[in-house]
Amino acid sequence: MRELLREGLHALGLDEGRVETLERFAALLLEKNEVMNLTAITEPKAVAQLHLLDSAAIMQFVDLTGKTVVDVGTGAGFPGMPLRILKDDFDLTLLDSLGKRVAWLDEVCGTLGLRRVECVHARAEEFAAERREAYDLALSRAVAQLNVLCELALPLVKVGGQFIAMKSVDTEAEIAAAKGAIKTLGGKIARVEDYTIPTSEVVHRAVVIEKVSPTPTRYPRAFAKIKKQPL
Repeated sequence: MRELLREGLHALGLDEGRVETLERFAALLLEKNEVMNLTAITEPKAVAQLHLLDSAAIMQFVDLTGKTVVDVGTGAGFPGMPLRILKDDFDLTLLDSLGKRVAWLDEVCGTLGLRRVECVHARAEEFAAERREAYDLALSRAVAQLNVLCELALPLVKVGGQFIAMKSVDTEAEIAAAKGAIKTLGGKIARVEDYTIPTSEVVHRAVVIEKVSPTPTRYPRAFAKIKKQPL
């Protein structure tokens, strides 16, 4: 895994000095995965490519320095944890609705000596009540449809900030269907970036959405309403 990570980080123009910490994080993930459902991807090469290097690739599209960043629906810590391991000069909030995952992430941050990380157990639509428009950048690699993700993430982003949704390719129809929701929530699609995960032939997509006006106070709605009547 180490050489694969080195090769991938080099291809991205990133510092290779944190490779051992990335490797330790992967080991902790796979160890915990034996007793808690954190990832369906368990083969070390696939973990390196599809989790660690996929997360790192986002650094091609945004400068994290000095930013306040929230990872919405972080799950096992992606993309937030690899970004924090690789770069330590921004403030990161890892947000997830499952308490056990959040407790594990908090423990891992202590084990790896990671700072400026806040691990929060909350639903995104409820968290928005206390951190509305508080972040420069929201990230999400969650599997929800883009219109749903935007209602959960955009209320957390400051005007002038960005939301980056990590998606698979062939999501043109999903992106087109979300344009109305994005506008309603105060955003606009700035660009769509397709990228190949280094060391692999897998192509993923980053949808970069700019926050151009405040999100109306009635959003986000309760999740049951978001799911039943997506924007």
